[in-house]
Amino acid sequence: MNLYILTEERPKQEVLHTIITRFLQDKKLCAFIDTLKILPIVKENCFAFSYEILGVSCNGLKKIYVKIVSGTSSFVDYLVFFQENEPTPKDIPLYAIEETKTNDSESRNTGVYQRITKFVYLNNFYPQTTKIMLYNLKTELKKPTQTSIFGTRILRTLGVEIMGKDFRENNEILKPFENIEELVAYKNSMRKPPKNNTPLNIHKVKDTIFISARLFKANTLSHDPNIGAVSGICAALRKLGFKENLTITHHGLEQKHLGKNNKFIQIANVLHIDLDGLTIPKAKLPQTYWHYETQGEKLATIFIHLVVEHFSSAYGIFENHAGCEKSYFLTADGNYIALQKYEDKQSYKQGNKKARLFIPDLILLDPKNLEIINIEGKKYINKQQGIKELNNYDCIETEYISKYYKNYKIIRTLVLYGSLCEEIIDIEVGFLLNEKGKMILGIKAPKIFIQSLENLLAFWKPQ
Repeated sequence: MNLYILTEERPKQEVLHTIITRFLQDKKLCAFIDTLKILPIVKENCFAFSYEILGVSCNGLKKIYVKIVSGTSSFVDYLVFFQENEPTPKDIPLYAIEETKTNDSESRNTGVYQRITKFVYLNNFYPQTTKIMLYNLKTELKKPTQTSIFGTRILRTLGVEIMGKDFRENNEILKPFENIEELVAYKNSMRKPPKNNTPLNIHKVKDTIFISARLFKANTLSHDPNIGAVSGICAALRKLGFKENLTITHHGLEQKHLGKNNKFIQIANVLHIDLDGLTIPKAKLPQTYWHYETQGEKLATIFIHLVVEHFSSAYGIFENHAGCEKSYFLTADGNYIALQKYEDKQSYKQGNKKARLFIPDLILLDPKNLEIINIEGKKYINKQQGIKELNNYDCIETEYISKYYKNYKIIRTLVLYGSLCEEIIDIEVGFLLNEKGKMILGIKAPKIFIQSLENLLAFWKPQ
């Protein structure tokens, strides 16, 4: 049988290695693993929208494939299937894996709370699937915060495994809560937020557990960290056997904010959560958890990223593919740094949305040609908008690229996905991947695009 790895993210060698190693251990299969290659599959000179993983030799495993998918709502980063044929949404995955590069020093909430929602939502579709939170850290691990400890113990209570993070003397963090009282006591013992913030507290009165948490943000139900915390707490309380009322107070919402397609409303229907003073609309979960991606620009930007990295000496130093996690910026001396969010923070806070730091979808470093390529990804129908956005990169080039890579020429180019077009006349467009998988170079395509695609096609050329 084959191993199929479905992902919304750009497939990373180190993550794929971890997934494959875990699979081989669980199945007790003997294998030799070399450096992994992520190979775009080409048929009749067209990309087949699938990737094959080379570098694993195992008698019990035919082939390993990767495909880009999207979730119907809140989706984990990787679904892994072991079967003969390409998965359908009705097939049950072996593993559901959420990957994060974020540690506690960068965000007290993002690393845990926002990802709890994904596992709570996933459980409605694949309750028997092994669920894993995978830390793929690029920066030094600091002592875990109380928020991190609480969130991790919630995940463990929900049956989620933790991989890739060594808690050293803090192994207590990996213990699930044993009962409702322990969970409530731990949460209420945590440090309180500033006075102006609504504290996330839990208290039980008779047959009801009340959870105070602000869920209102930017005029909608969208306070992601608190949505994650509340979803996780409620799911854990149900897992620990609480069958009575769960009511969220101090949420800041009005009835008009409650849309039936909101992921929290869908979770609230499943877990029977109430919002104090409001009526939760009846909402059904989508029939499927995921679908194969056929429309997004990341089909092209991920493709060019992988082709360049596996068929040339060039590599990515930053990525922010549409709908994917933003990476760190890799400096010339091998350090990973987080990009600032604003060109002028004060101006942005005063309403000037152009004061944010505009970042490309991908930055490639080509050491052979001494070029750095800033790539904006767009759907073909948004080509003109993409051409305009190429003008936004002065700040990142000045503050980061030129600062850390002084001897490189910087090129800006547009990478497009979509349409049935088979030629490009706009000099700003470096590459087009059309709907049929045809790979079309622009008239001024970066040298590394040309070289990498030539090498890819040569690999697949019939002998």
